Amino acid sequence: MGVTSADKAALRQRLQAARRLVAGDVRAAEAESFIRHLEPLASSRITVCAYVPVSGEPGSMEMLEALRRRAARVLLPVARVAADKVPLPLLWGEYRPGELVGGRWGLREPPEPWLPESAVAEADLILVPALAVDRRGVRLGKGLGFYDRSLAGIGPGTRLIALVRDEELVDELPCQPHDVRMTGVITPARGLIALSGGQASGV
Repeated sequence: MGVTSADKAALRQRLQAARRLVAGDVRAAEAESFIRHLEPLASSRITVCAYVPVSGEPGSMEMLEALRRRAARVLLPVARVAADKVPLPLLWGEYRPGELVGGRWGLREPPEPWLPESAVAEADLILVPALAVDRRGVRLGKGLGFYDRSLAGIGPGTRLIALVRDEELVDELPCQPHDVRMTGVITPARGLIALSGGQASGV
């Protein structure tokens, strides 16, 4: 598409600015919708990798509670960087209510002991934060690269599902060869949508 890094940065800024303008009651209603759409996907047989929503990201703590009640395990990411500030693959920790601690960039993370980065391979379902997703499964994140580094180790049948607002599902986003594509997306109004570009044939 010939899109530059500056173009992607500007797109991220526009999407984040739009999220900041969402009214609290709208955000709460959308969070309830995400829970309804996610509950049928979780069962006592699966491990779910999720995330703690921050800075207007879709979802809620209630979403994590709903997943914990239904899934065998819910794992949350732990972000680290190398000495040269390059992001490292995510570590993981099991979600337990009331035990989250503050991490980098305002994140909320599980306390130690953590599971190694290879724990992501045990997940059957991975919920991936995103600013936008297109219909090919291309995801626009915040640009740090944690998830692209981490998702290379997942199994071939793992479902990768991004949670976005309805208007954040778009026709096309800039794509790079290292991008890991989503197999599905959930929006508040439309629910679960299978995407064509992910590694699985459907969700």
